[in-house]
Amino acid sequence: MVKIKDTYQNNNIAILIGRKGSKGFPGKNTRKIGPKKLCEYPVIAALKSKSIKKIFVATDCPKIKEATKKYNPTYIDRPKKLNSDKALGEDVYQYCYDHIKKNYFKKINLVVLLMANAPMITHKMIKEGINKLNKNKTVDSAVSVSKYNMWSPIRARKINNKGLLDPFIPFEKMKLKTINCDRDSQGDVYYADMSVSIVRPRCLENISEGLLPQKWMGKKILPIISKYGLDLDYDWQLPQVEYWIKKNL
Repeated sequence: MVKIKDTYQNNNIAILIGRKGSKGFPGKNTRKIGPKKLCEYPVIAALKSKSIKKIFVATDCPKIKEATKKYNPTYIDRPKKLNSDKALGEDVYQYCYDHIKKNYFKKINLVVLLMANAPMITHKMIKEGINKLNKNKTVDSAVSVSKYNMWSPIRARKINNKGLLDPFIPFEKMKLKTINCDRDSQGDVYYADMSVSIVRPRCLENISEGLLPQKWMGKKILPIISKYGLDLDYDWQLPQVEYWIKKNL
């Protein structure tokens, strides 16, 4: 573990979450892509950032523990209710934060939130987010985002009760000057790609006040610009993850 001077300003911690029993893509968290298993990449990025005092891995999966033990993290055993497919990530993060606050650090500067199935993360992204938050005390978080103009809300549809396609969000509510078939006409569209969220403790202490759908991000959120990042949930995403890792790592 990288040693960092013991001051409050350096009390940055990382929490990696991942469980066994995925139904959509069984074994995804420990799937080997490139030289490493999926869950290793976020831990490696956290270590290489040299900005994190302690890394915690919250899991019920022996394979995740086996894959990450060489990096010497501290493990958190999640309660049974937080290991089901109905458990929300925000509840797991909040539980881990409370556990860490009670047992390890009374004062925490920043919390780096990672996911075992989100390997598209570099140490530079973590350092960028930490630097942004240290410079601007008014914001709540900095999160990785990727530009996906092809998935603009303008293009989203849902099937109505007559079997026809309707706009997912009524156009009149969007208040856009231009709506046409050009995917770039509405401006750039950024999605939180779940590679990393760097948050202040207040975001987890007052999580009910955060913006939906990822309430742990708080309300005032800065971007960490990435490229075509995502959290892996389906096997058809594998080529994109493989390409990203080959190009960036």
